[in-house]
Amino acid sequence: MTGYWVSLITEDWRWRMVMPARGDYQSVPLTAEAKRVADAWSPAKDETAGEQCRAYGAAGIMRMPTRLHVTWADEDTLKVEADAGTQTRLLHFGKWKGGGRPSWQGDSLATWEFPRRAESGAQPATTESKAGTLKATTTNMRPGYLRQNGLPYSGNAKLTEYWDFHGGRNGEQFLVVSTIVEDPQYLQTPWMTSPNFKREPDGSKWDPSPCRSPR
Repeated sequence: MTGYWVSLITEDWRWRMVMPARGDYQSVPLTAEAKRVADAWSPAKDETAGEQCRAYGAAGIMRMPTRLHVTWADEDTLKVEADAGTQTRLLHFGKWKGGGRPSWQGDSLATWEFPRRAESGAQPATTESKAGTLKATTTNMRPGYLRQNGLPYSGNAKLTEYWDFHGGRNGEQFLVVSTIVEDPQYLQTPWMTSPNFKREPDGSKWDPSPCRSPR
């Protein structure tokens, strides 16, 4: 999964490529309280409070048009940089505990999941024989937005992702991140999406930019 990747906007183009209007929360199962918060959203207020990164938190960043740079920070930590908002996510493997002050990207605990053989008494397949799925569970996030127009998620939200690598017919390589956001305060039911990315040959198009409040 290491290398450079670019978003493929294959779903919800209308909300991801065009700035949604205030109050446009179609397709997201918001609670009544969340709708009240979204209807009162003010980008100027966020900017004044130094909260321009609310839409760039872990539960929102992967849905934005962005490029990713994936590397290993060390043998137990996968580093995922996004040029949108100049954000960095760290996916920790092993016995990492996390904790500390909430942050935009939260605390992410990662594991590998491998398919099991069909026969009785089967053991999980080895990395050499089967492709695996990277599962990342993220908590301890600062309150942020699911979309740039102020659709909120709370500090108690839980983000679960399943990262899968796929090859294309002509040698292309794709990354599909199946995402589940759970937040009893602001979501009636879990919100499921699947951002797609395509591998790029190098970092020539990498263009980090700071968090910006919509104008």
